[in-house]
Amino acid sequence: MQPELVKELQTALDAAKSRYIASNPRSNAFHEEAVNVMPGGNTRTILHTDPFPIYMKHGKSYQVTSEDGITYTDMAGEFTAALYGHSNPVILSAMNDVLQNVGMNIGATTAQERLFASEICKRFQLERMRFTNSGTEANLHALAAARKFTGKRKVVTFSGGYHGAVLMFSGGRPASNNVDMDDWIVVKYNDLDAAKEAIRSPGVAAVLVEGMQGANGSICGTSEFLQGIQQASSEVGVLFILDEVMTSRISAGGLAALRGLKPDLKTFGKYLGGGLAFGSFGGRADVMAAFDPRLNGYISHSGTFNNNTLVTHVGHVGLTKVFTPEVARSFTEVGDKFREKLNEVTKGTRIYFTGVGTVATAHFLAKGTRYIECADDVEEISELRTLFWFEMLDAGFWVTLRGFIALILETPPSELERFVQAVQSFISKHQNLVALDA
Repeated sequence: MQPELVKELQTALDAAKSRYIASNPRSNAFHEEAVNVMPGGNTRTILHTDPFPIYMKHGKSYQVTSEDGITYTDMAGEFTAALYGHSNPVILSAMNDVLQNVGMNIGATTAQERLFASEICKRFQLERMRFTNSGTEANLHALAAARKFTGKRKVVTFSGGYHGAVLMFSGGRPASNNVDMDDWIVVKYNDLDAAKEAIRSPGVAAVLVEGMQGANGSICGTSEFLQGIQQASSEVGVLFILDEVMTSRISAGGLAALRGLKPDLKTFGKYLGGGLAFGSFGGRADVMAAFDPRLNGYISHSGTFNNNTLVTHVGHVGLTKVFTPEVARSFTEVGDKFREKLNEVTKGTRIYFTGVGTVATAHFLAKGTRYIECADDVEEISELRTLFWFEMLDAGFWVTLRGFIALILETPPSELERFVQAVQSFISKHQNLVALDA
């Protein structure tokens, strides 16, 4: 970007930040209080924003309202967990029924956990499954099963992958707080040759991959890449684990069904608990037998809230009454068409939306490429992305700073169209900054 345009971008950013500060005084005040009891005033890193985060007071349907009284159309969708929105009547009714008629913290096995497990197994083609409390836990336990089954330790994973708070691989290496620091082989995403070489190396128990790297920009694995990983793993007895924490909402049976994949294990989380804390993992019966307490040498898998009554009832209702296979298929089509519209209006600019179905990310690219196989290959203009975030907030859209979008079922088509128009307005307003020859 030319020097005069860098200056223009900074001027626009400064003005946007000033508007943000002026519009959100209560959020600013809450943040100043929060830093006295939490490091950085924060207990969830992804929600940290400069100069301070917007504090939300409540959510209803597809909207959220801040402590400063501003109502936004929620395009962030709680990073895919808020598929059902913030007050779906069927979900709320199920919650109330549990509270009134079932009770909480029963501390025993219930019939409902079998019903919910059966629905998940049927929906996502699993022979056996177990519940956890997060996608992070699901991936950790899936890896434990793979190591038990194969008797090996190492795991092949991919640059930019995110499989939970202690399973991050940005920049081609494990994060400083990762578990099992010496057991990872990290290779480039969508590089099948490198993946095959790593899978065939000694001591590998599993390959752990996202079909779409959600936290790394909604970048999709190609069919050749994912099918190739599956085949290479099968040939040498390495377990293929597909992380569907973000992508199980894609199509009726998740991304695996959409791409024709048959992983040994799959991991889940986000919306599947009906908006409550949730995780699960499952797949082949012989691999999952590692957790069977009737067998000698089993792996102990405990968790106070694994089978809590709220999640097992509400999650089951969500899958059987709200996000049915038919709804999942049609909603995926809505998302694909929405992303196509966005990419139509951004042609000729630095802006490009990647993703699949109802999950997408806006990229602000120095060279304007419209084909991204690995985030490591592209240079992004972070200041332009931040300006976009500020101005989408100005337009009444709750979006993430990283440009991530996850649609909510109840969002009306008119609001999706209004978002497209907001993107068009951003382009018109900042044509000098977003044009490819800038």
